[in-house]
Amino acid sequence: MNIVVEKQPKCVATLRVEIPAARVSGERDQIVKGYASKARVPGFRPGKAPRAVVEKRFQKEISEELNGNLINEAYDEALKQENLHVLDFGIPEDVTTHENGSITFVSKLTLAPEVKLPEYKGVTVTVPPAAVPDEEITAQLTALQERFADFNPIEGRPAAMADFAVIDYTSTVEGKPTEEFLGKPAGYLSSREGFWVRLDEKAFLPGFAEQLVGMNVEDSRAITLTLPEDFQIPELASKEMIFQTTVKELKEAILPALDDEMANRLAPGKTMEDIKNIIRENMTAERERKISDMKVNQIVAHFNAQVDFELPEQLVLQETQSQADAMVKEGVKAGMSENEIESQQVEIFASAGQQAVTNLRTNFILQEIARAEKITVSDMELINHLSQIAASRKVAPKKFIKDMQRAGRLQNIRSSMAIGKTIDFLVEHANVVESTESSTDA
Repeated sequence: MNIVVEKQPKCVATLRVEIPAARVSGERDQIVKGYASKARVPGFRPGKAPRAVVEKRFQKEISEELNGNLINEAYDEALKQENLHVLDFGIPEDVTTHENGSITFVSKLTLAPEVKLPEYKGVTVTVPPAAVPDEEITAQLTALQERFADFNPIEGRPAAMADFAVIDYTSTVEGKPTEEFLGKPAGYLSSREGFWVRLDEKAFLPGFAEQLVGMNVEDSRAITLTLPEDFQIPELASKEMIFQTTVKELKEAILPALDDEMANRLAPGKTMEDIKNIIRENMTAERERKISDMKVNQIVAHFNAQVDFELPEQLVLQETQSQADAMVKEGVKAGMSENEIESQQVEIFASAGQQAVTNLRTNFILQEIARAEKITVSDMELINHLSQIAASRKVAPKKFIKDMQRAGRLQNIRSSMAIGKTIDFLVEHANVVESTESSTDA
């Protein structure tokens, strides 16, 4: 075969193939013999029909099988000859049978990026201590108290920090209603009625709650805020917003005592000491998970900063759409309306695109490390993994594995497992430094 591969930017290549007439004739002869030995043709006993009759009757099937076999053989030869790592062979184009009997075709290949690995063992990662700080336990207990708090109306004094205000508000930017300024829905930024806000510096928008201090019920005030440069809606970044705000109610939270009576309300038969132990155990497990994630994220960030390579455009588009769909799904679960999601469509796709590039880059780097370290997933490991998934879904393991096989998902699952093992390998060989910072929020 005459095989020519022309590589182009962004992991694309054009494969041009010419299959000699002798190879075409030999393959065709084998296929026709196979049909002739089994063909059922009216008027002839099975396998006894003349070759010419078989060729005429099964002309379409023979031609399709011939082209399929030769094209697949050409792909295999191209992989060996050019040492290619192909993600997608594409659809053969311009398949032509010439007068001399030779066949030519062209195919657009999607290639895996060429990744030059940096030193990947001993990456330094910095994580907080594994022990849960006492202040985090206290904060969790306070949150439990707040869940069972009574809210009493405040009388005879204005709003103060830590109070709760029930407010109505509308907003403007540069003298225009926010939605008119944006030209699209603004969600909670536009207006609200009966909106509860705690007078806390972290509540709502930075600087908003402090300006409610000193207001009484039925007082109105224009609250002016300058939004940060990195605000989630770019059109509003660094803009001055004015919230025309009226206080409808003021409430004070009365927290219950942290005693056994409260513990019994949370979990009948438990003491407050039991509740504290449960909280500590749960927070310890969650902290361990976060620290593990921190290690992985720092290793991934290290590689993405060290290695740069082109990515297949089609894969980036597919992954961007997948990430955008996931973000919208999370937004809906968090209570975002269709209008709010639509108003942030540009921002969602921008964020999804960045995440897609990071995901794909990381994936290819980890695959390359897996090859370098000969990290693989055995058939038994794959079967055990699938059996666990089947058990969690209460499905018969054999049926589940067959369904995955029919759907063509086994290779993707095996690949994901190999990447997981590679991440474990990198974490195991990382240089872990314990920081003085106790927070796992980073």
